[in-house]
Amino acid sequence: MTDITLPAPVADDHDTGGYFQAAQRGELAVLFCAKCDAALHLPGPYCSSCGSLDVEWRTVSPTGTIYTWTVVEHQLHPAFPVPYTVALVEIDDVPGVRLVTHLDGRPDVEIGTPMVAVFDDVREHTVLPRWVIRDA
Repeated sequence: MTDITLPAPVADDHDTGGYFQAAQRGELAVLFCAKCDAALHLPGPYCSSCGSLDVEWRTVSPTGTIYTWTVVEHQLHPAFPVPYTVALVEIDDVPGVRLVTHLDGRPDVEIGTPMVAVFDDVREHTVLPRWVIRDA
C-alpha cells in the first residue's frame, strides 16, 4: 500500500505568506489595509478599496460560522475519501471574509453553525488552520 501525501500550499508566497506564518504560531490572520482598514481577501499586494500599498497581516479571532456548505460524493483525490463536507466559514471578527474548510463525512451542520479554527501540522514547516464545530 502506498502512503498518500496530503497536498500542501506554497506557504512562502509573497501575498499569502503572512497567513501561513500566523498559522505556525497557532493564530488566524487576515490581511488589512493600514490606510483605510479594509480587509483584503483574497490577499494581494495593494488595497482594492483605496489603492494603498501599505498592507499588514492582523491576528483575528479563530471563530466563525458556516456561511454555506456541500457534501462531496465523488472522490477527486486519494487523500480525501468520500463523503466529505466542504464548508465556507465566515470569520466572526471580519464579516465578509470567508475561508474554506474540509470536514470528514456528513456532519450535522447548517448555515450559522458555530465553528472554531484548530491548527494542524500537515508537513514540516507547514501548519494549516482547519475548522471544527464549536461546542455551545
